[in-house]
Amino acid sequence: MKPKLGKSLSIIAVLLIIIAGGYYVMKMRSGGKKAASFVSLTYKWGVGDTLQNSYDSKTGQYQFISQNDKLIKENFKLRINNIIFLHSKINEQDLLAIPDTIANAQANLNDAKVLRHEFKFVYEDSTKNIIYLTNYNADPMIGNKAHQLQQLVQQVITEAEQRYVGK
Repeated sequence: MKPKLGKSLSIIAVLLIIIAGGYYVMKMRSGGKKAASFVSLTYKWGVGDTLQNSYDSKTGQYQFISQNDKLIKENFKLRINNIIFLHSKINEQDLLAIPDTIANAQANLNDAKVLRHEFKFVYEDSTKNIIYLTNYNADPMIGNKAHQLQQLVQQVITEAEQRYVGK
């Protein structure tokens, strides 16, 4: 009877280790940044060494070059629902788990022919800076996540701008 008890205890111990390990992995994976600890987002994009298009959530300053090559300046801030939506999507798709620089080897970050996006996510305890060149093709998975992040940030800014313009 003792061998069966020992075998049962071994099986239970292994299961507990697997469950604890799985829980730890899930916590680490979903341990993304929380919307409550969000301080600000700075997003810039353009080509060359001067990124004229930008949005700063801390100040609400938004400027971009229109289709007529005219600099447009607006001021609006993100609402809490914008921030919650942004972070739920970022955490759901694990979008901040990408390298700080997403560019092909030997790429010139200030290339006047390649669209560049720069993100700065500031939280109470950390900051995440990301530079993404749109011609990146080394790792499709990383390139796809960077593109998703860019699309998500642009979507949130556009929605906030539409609310501002609609006033």
